[in-house]
Amino acid sequence: MSVHVTTTFTFEGYRIVRYLGVVRGIIVRAPTITQGIVGGLKSIIGGRIGAYTQMCEQARQQAFELLIDHAAALGANAVIGLRYDASDIGRTAGATEVLCYGTAVLIEPESPSAG
Repeated sequence: MSVHVTTTFTFEGYRIVRYLGVVRGIIVRAPTITQGIVGGLKSIIGGRIGAYTQMCEQARQQAFELLIDHAAALGANAVIGLRYDASDIGRTAGATEVLCYGTAVLIEPESPSAG
């Protein structure tokens, strides 16, 4: 079953028939030693830190996939109000937690022609 996702709180052409609760995906990532060295140098001279950008994008994708798995496990066919949050974990470890969260719902077409 596919799970539809939106950052809004409604789906045009659909109605929410049941709220199933908060769903989330959490992933913690830390840069490799090489990424840390390159990132440190880039922070001194300025510029885009490609390795960090790639690591963050992968973490977001993994957190999103975990959220979808959580929603599907609850029997949801949609998630509304999707949001991301990130925070540092332990200054010495240099790890970042990426959280993807929303509300799992069941939706159905408002009319037979929708969807």
